[in-house]
Amino acid sequence: MERFSERLQELRKEKNATKEDLAAHLGITVRAYRYYEEGKRYPDFQGLIALADYFGVTLDDLVGRTAPGL
Repeated sequence: MERFSERLQELRKEKNATKEDLAAHLGITVRAYRYYEEGKRYPDFQGLIALADYFGVTLDDLVGRTAPGL
């Protein structure tokens, strides 16, 4: 799931969003969100959907599964 944390950072920076923005969108603390980007924790299923919707990407793209077999 290392790819997830990298992809999350990429998407956040592309959208010019702050960690605070994302934490507020998810209803979690900034520390909890930071753990997502550090690969220390991962969102639950509803959190993944909320992130994918926020960035306008598929769940596969969000978690770094952009090619078959990955």
